[in-house]
Amino acid sequence: MLHYLILTIENTLGSAILVALLFMTAYRERPKSRRSFMPAATAAGIGAALILSAVIHTTVLINREFLNIGVLSAAGIAGIIYILFLWGIFRKNAPGVHAAARDASSSLLSAILLFYCLPTVILYPTQFLLAGESVLSTDFLFKSIGYLAGLLISFLAALALFRTREGVPAPLLRVLLTAGIAVNMADQFSTIIQFLLARRIIPMSKGIFEFVKITVNYDDYFLYLIMAITLPLPFLLWAMNLRPAGRPENPAQYRKIKSTARRIRRYSTLILACYILSVISMTAVRAYDQREVTLSPAEPMNIDGVRITLPIENIDDGHLHRFAYISSEAIEVRFIVIKKNESAWGVGLDACDICGATGYYEREDEVICKLCDVVMNKSTIGFKGGCNPVPLAYAVSDGNMVIQIQDLENEQHRFK
Repeated sequence: MLHYLILTIENTLGSAILVALLFMTAYRERPKSRRSFMPAATAAGIGAALILSAVIHTTVLINREFLNIGVLSAAGIAGIIYILFLWGIFRKNAPGVHAAARDASSSLLSAILLFYCLPTVILYPTQFLLAGESVLSTDFLFKSIGYLAGLLISFLAALALFRTREGVPAPLLRVLLTAGIAVNMADQFSTIIQFLLARRIIPMSKGIFEFVKITVNYDDYFLYLIMAITLPLPFLLWAMNLRPAGRPENPAQYRKIKSTARRIRRYSTLILACYILSVISMTAVRAYDQREVTLSPAEPMNIDGVRITLPIENIDDGHLHRFAYISSEAIEVRFIVIKKNESAWGVGLDACDICGATGYYEREDEVICKLCDVVMNKSTIGFKGGCNPVPLAYAVSDGNMVIQIQDLENEQHRFK
């Protein structure tokens, strides 16, 4: 739940803020006849993202690296062109061309921002279910709640920003939008540089290495900067609309002014609430979600020649039991045992083919992978697939579970 809440906010909030600023500028400075370009372009970007997500999920035709570089390059060019026209370049020489180019570049930028960030987010629900799990499971429900909460926070932040457009001075809006696009372009440039270095298209240098190192280690700071750029806005709008200026000509006009001011204050509060929730999610909630989990200590077991015997009465409580065997190469080989129902046991190594030997732990009667925080479907423990523990053969005889030592010796390489 928390994992997908954080991921969704990280991948959508920055683009949502920039798209909201683009809409604010368009609806403040364009006549109604030219406003339809923005919604149409936004819908096209979302539609293209949905199509791309379906293609990625069902085929292997798309190379995401090359596609992303092309999209980011287009976004950078559209951003530069839009900033030039936003600040009035060429306006005097060709006002008609200027207006059309500004409309086109802002609409294109809005579409590209959504087309770039949404496919990854749209595909998150495909990661919710493990093999054999049902959409009616508690784990699927919690992950869906976190995912939808992240989308809701980003959407409300963008909506609230857009709905305050009437109270934002045009020069301030222009400055905020330019700064936000510049920060986003720096993030995009970093991604392109990383790709070019990985493909050895450009040579490595000390300056490039330092730039990449900083941008990789502090990737979230690009989002924080975009939020920081727009953070003064709700405070300013609150102050400006606490006591609205102007002299109304009649009571109806006075009520309208008060109503507008009250609405702007409410949306300003919503902006702050969404930002606070986002920061908490990406800091405190992430720290909690990624907290170090200490595996329970290994329990005693009986080694009888070439086999290990575990008394059934010690392991039939339905909880996770961990055991450790020291191999002939002095490697600790861990395995887990859990009773799944009255007639079935889940027995496997404390490791999986995907996450390695990080181990599993029990939380609120659920078995969870320590590395990826995936909740295991207890009924599938003991079978291959997904993040399930590597199956371990066993037998039940004379009130004991019997495990062959040679089976553990054969798997010791997983714990090196």
